[in-house]
Amino acid sequence: MRRVAALAAFVLVAVVPVTGCASLPETHHRPGTGHEVATGAPAAGAPHAEITIAGGKVTPPSGWLEVKRGQTVTLTVTSDVADELHVHGYDLAKELLPGKPAGVSFVADMTGVFEVETHESKLVLIQLAVT
Repeated sequence: MRRVAALAAFVLVAVVPVTGCASLPETHHRPGTGHEVATGAPAAGAPHAEITIAGGKVTPPSGWLEVKRGQTVTLTVTSDVADELHVHGYDLAKELLPGKPAGVSFVADMTGVFEVETHESKLVLIQLAVT
């Protein structure tokens, strides 16, 4: 089942265009952009990612968060510098203040692969795959 999900994510990446500040081939082949899924559990069954940015590094390393269309997604990002969180495709932005967790929640109502990144530092935080 995990292989089918991984294959589906690969097909989405290969076929569905990604709108973002950096191209998918660039972000996918940089170190730390594997297929790890960064999840937490804010509510039973709700997709959630908790991401920390410190010293220009993203923890956990940039990876995939796979969700079903219609699910509410919550992203919580804590950065050591001021920046802006941006969810491409959904056109959501959130100001990041040093040391303060910033959260964004939204209904994943569009299918595809969407890059979540920071605007100033241009760090890819996660690839959101909505099926």
